[in-house]
Amino acid sequence: MIDREHELPVKRQAELLQLSRSGLYYRPRPVPAAELAVMRRLDELHLEAPFAGSRMLRDLLRADGVAIGRGRVVRLMRRMGITALYRRPNTSRPAPGHRIYPYLLRGVAVDRPNQVWAMDITYIPMARGFVYLAAVVDWFSRRVLSWRLSIIMDTAFCLEAVEEALARYGRPAIFNTDQGSQFTSAAFTGLLLANGIAISMDGRGAWRDNVFVERLWRSVKYEEVYLRAYDGVAEARALIGRYMSFYNGRRPHSSLDGRTPDRAYFDGLPQLAAA
Repeated sequence: MIDREHELPVKRQAELLQLSRSGLYYRPRPVPAAELAVMRRLDELHLEAPFAGSRMLRDLLRADGVAIGRGRVVRLMRRMGITALYRRPNTSRPAPGHRIYPYLLRGVAVDRPNQVWAMDITYIPMARGFVYLAAVVDWFSRRVLSWRLSIIMDTAFCLEAVEEALARYGRPAIFNTDQGSQFTSAAFTGLLLANGIAISMDGRGAWRDNVFVERLWRSVKYEEVYLRAYDGVAEARALIGRYMSFYNGRRPHSSLDGRTPDRAYFDGLPQLAAA
C-alpha cells in the first residue's frame, strides 16, 4: 500500500488512501507479561462464551483468581477488538464520517462460491506481545481466500488481504463485514465499489454475520495458536500460514459433508463444473 521509496511523500500517500499517518510510524510498546496473560485468558473466555459481555467476563476472570475491575476488562476488550455476540438492535458506532451500508443477506440462500465473501479481524497472542489476524472467507465453502497479520488494527492490512483475494479469485457478488472503522473507511469501501461489489454491513457484535468467521477463529486458535507461544511476528506468520494451508486443503468439515474448503470451493465454480 505505502511505498516509502516513491517520489510521492508518505504523508500524501496516506492522505490519498485515507490512512492514519500515526499508524504508518507506529512502534509497539512492550506489554507487561501479566497483562498479556489476562488478555490471552480473555480471548479464551470469549471463544468459550462469545455472548459474554464485560461484566460476565470480569466475573469469569475473578473466578480464575484474577483481581480485575470492569473498567479494565472494557479497556482490554477494546484493545483486543472483541465484543459480545448476541441478537440486539444495531447500536454500533462507526467512525465519524464513515458511511454505513445496509445488510443484504437477510433471507439470501448462499449456494455457490464467490457469491458472498466475509471479512473479520481477531486477536492473536504471542509469547511477548500480540498481533491481529484478518481473513477473507468465502461463505459457501468456508475457504480462507487470503489473510494478513498486523501489529496494529488498521485499514491497511485489511486492504492488502482484499486486494490479494480479488487478484487471485475474481470478485464476489456481495462482501459482508461488521461496522468496524477499518471496514467503513472510504479506502476500504472504495476498493469494493471500484470492483462492482455490493457492500453488506451489520452492527459490530451482531450474531448472524460473525458465525462463519467465528468458527474459523475457533479452529485457528484451538488447533494452532493456543498450542504454541510464537516468538515473534515472523514465526506467527509462518505457522499460521501452514495451518491455513491445512485448514483449506486437508481439514474436513462436517458442514461441508466431510469435504475440505478447497474441494467445496473449486468443485462449485461454474467453469470447473462445466469442464
